[in-house]
Amino acid sequence: MRTHRILFTAMILAFALPALPALASDAGQLREQDAARVHPSEPAYSPYANRNFPNRPLFGDTHLHTSYSMDAGTSGTRLTARDAYRFARGDQVTSNLGLPARLSRPLDFLVVADHSDGFGFFPLLASGNPTIMADPQGKRWHDMLQSGQGMAAAMEIVTAFSAGKISKAIMPLPGTTSYRNAWTETIKAAEDYNEPGRYTAFIGYEWTSNPGANNLHRNVIFRGNADKASQVEPYTTVRPLGSDNPVDLWKWMAMYEQKTGGNVLAIAHNGNLSNGRMFPTVEAFGEKIDRAYVEERIKWERLYEVTQTKGTSEAHPILSPNDEFAGFEIWDKGNLNLSVAKTDDMLQYEYARAAYLNGLALENKLGVNPYKFGLVGSSDAHTALSAMEEENFFGKITPSEPSPERMSKPFFHDENTGLTVMDWQVSASGYAAVWANENTREALWDAMERRETYATTGTRMIVRFFGGWDFSAEDALERLPAYVGYSKGVPMGGELSNAPDGKAPTFLVAALKDPIGANLDRIQIIKGWMDGRGKLHEQVYDVAWGDADKRQPGADGKLPAVGSTVDIGNATWANTIGDPELIVVWSDPDFDADERAFYYARVIEMPTPRWTAYDAKRLGVKPLEGTTMTLQERAYTSPIWYTP
Repeated sequence: MRTHRILFTAMILAFALPALPALASDAGQLREQDAARVHPSEPAYSPYANRNFPNRPLFGDTHLHTSYSMDAGTSGTRLTARDAYRFARGDQVTSNLGLPARLSRPLDFLVVADHSDGFGFFPLLASGNPTIMADPQGKRWHDMLQSGQGMAAAMEIVTAFSAGKISKAIMPLPGTTSYRNAWTETIKAAEDYNEPGRYTAFIGYEWTSNPGANNLHRNVIFRGNADKASQVEPYTTVRPLGSDNPVDLWKWMAMYEQKTGGNVLAIAHNGNLSNGRMFPTVEAFGEKIDRAYVEERIKWERLYEVTQTKGTSEAHPILSPNDEFAGFEIWDKGNLNLSVAKTDDMLQYEYARAAYLNGLALENKLGVNPYKFGLVGSSDAHTALSAMEEENFFGKITPSEPSPERMSKPFFHDENTGLTVMDWQVSASGYAAVWANENTREALWDAMERRETYATTGTRMIVRFFGGWDFSAEDALERLPAYVGYSKGVPMGGELSNAPDGKAPTFLVAALKDPIGANLDRIQIIKGWMDGRGKLHEQVYDVAWGDADKRQPGADGKLPAVGSTVDIGNATWANTIGDPELIVVWSDPDFDADERAFYYARVIEMPTPRWTAYDAKRLGVKPLEGTTMTLQERAYTSPIWYTP
């Protein structure tokens, strides 16, 4: 292991290396012709000439709601898709509660993903549309809104929707004028703010399957432009026009591609709120998991949103008791509205690492792994503000925008179960990082499709992760890691197979701190595998860490904590521990060429103040007992899979 400290400009240079669509594909072994593209036989003097691979990660949000989402609008959001795109590109806007709001740095891309069910419902409700007022349910919610009970109305709407009890008479549905108008305006906003090469405004929506309030939501993202997206209307869960079965969503996606010649993908999220339904292994919606199911799922669902405001779904302490970092920002009390309590037997079907493990078993049984998904983070904010910085967090919903009261209020509460999630438990997370050739819809979407992505909890650290058979320790000295990475291996999201005789896979992993963020604590590689008896295993390896001259693993193999410089009372911290950059080549010491496996990197920062600490300091608020005041921001790469 080598850890390097260098000047900041040199560090940037090390990662500022462009993109290779062919090399960054799902292909298993690197081909000679691909390597030749990276290292031509007669290279130019400039090491940057003729390069053809991604030069930097592009940061964005694939999951943001505006006033067109019925729960967002009813709970107070008045900002539109246009406001959302302006804010994400770096403009200052006025929040829904009248606060000036601006990001520290612009995002590179944004997907406004308003709910397809009830698309454009709120403007009709707020205006007292005659159809709404003629329905007792609609009139009740209108009157509640007008009397200042918007949040209560929003919770009633969510509960009614989860139970399938919203009157169809008041729901805007595909084929109606109000639905078409809302979709048309959403498309037009994305077209107006899309600036190819500089800033990408995607066309998309959220399909909100919620049977029994068990979260099975997917964000649907279009690769193309208005000419294709306008030929359809979003798929809903309302029968007979829609369905809450993901299989039917995939059929709709296939219809879209066949009809328009365009491309579309889906990103599932919040498996932690699905109560054991997000990653099934035996049965889904009353049907056996078979070859057709697993083939369709991996075809359409190439990514999973592993971290967001409603919790992080990477790993759970009960499933991974030997992983000291498995309990990060966990929501595990129940389903989406807390109407059904969580039980431990549900957990393995909710978390990404468990899904990766179960995917190996399904592949062994059915020949296809449905859970070979890459990872992204995103916000799921319902404020139209992608503000996921701890010191600049504008909450998940409008009533949770910055105020002295927000840390002491419940976010969700169910009277029957007695379960509560407090507002302080909402996470300021996360963002999607995409290694794309350029900042365009097409290039970003293609990178998502090939899974060359990673998730962050809001930090903008830069992470490279490559796997191959021939990386050596000297490659960690390379100031251009992408060159050696693409020439000797496959990037995050890629696949390896058929291990050469006597060789174990080697991995080149490099991380650079967020320029205005915290130093790095460590890089870990998480391995999962299935042995010859069909048993599933996992192991967390510390492969590089900061302050390596001061701390080493103990006799038990455990690396000591990096320490902390956080002053909670003042919400400050100092970069006097950890390292700004970590890079290492690691070889799997426990490799068996006959065993299916996956590997992904987790990069962890030193401790910093959580948004709750900033609120306490700035607003003069005393936190409730038990409130989490610090955290260690992190990134999760898409895996690299090995198949015998």
